[in-house]
Amino acid sequence: MTTEPPPGSGGEPPEDDPFRKQPPQPPQGHGQGPQGSPYDSPYGGAGGQQPPPYGGAGGPYGGDPYGGYPADPLSGMPPLADSGRRTLARIIDMILVAVVVWLLTWGFGVNEYDVDGDGVEVGKSLAQSLVAALLYIAYDTVMTARSGRTLGKKWLGLRVANLDNGSTPSVQTSLVRALVLWVPFAFCCACLWTAVCGGWSFFDKPYKQGLHDKAAKTVVVSTG
Repeated sequence: MTTEPPPGSGGEPPEDDPFRKQPPQPPQGHGQGPQGSPYDSPYGGAGGQQPPPYGGAGGPYGGDPYGGYPADPLSGMPPLADSGRRTLARIIDMILVAVVVWLLTWGFGVNEYDVDGDGVEVGKSLAQSLVAALLYIAYDTVMTARSGRTLGKKWLGLRVANLDNGSTPSVQTSLVRALVLWVPFAFCCACLWTAVCGGWSFFDKPYKQGLHDKAAKTVVVSTG
């Protein structure tokens, strides 16, 4: 019985993740002579020059502008997603979850607010906000950790990826991303926070990240 954690359970992404970027392969025959000798390579052979460390200034991956990321993290990844399509996918997800929130709160008699002769029942409003926050966070975290795609992103051909290696985000990364996106949305400044957090990708360079992407070190790429 295997003891390895399932994909997306946290830590390092699995090696067989189909979206994980692979190191660049040397050209055919590079580093080998006619009989497969390593002495043609500048790094081959006993006593030969050793390759620079991964991510070093002279290494094949360049510097690390993101604290350990290669000089061009997007190399080998699909193109970055259009911010307009990202916004539409987010609206779809919001509508889907909002319907579930409304059904749950309506079924349990928890409305956004009730007005009677004495004023507004604030407790019910807070309860609905809490239900909404939990559902939005759970939905975004589970879907992103499983495949990098919520339903909205799947239907519009988008995917969330780790910036450093292109793999599907772990549960921890997905949770951080969801918390930054949905907690302020549910409890205080829904419209304003959505516009600022998600709209940041319209102006961010070079990775088109929303604030939640920056917190989780992720990007959204196109899959179609």
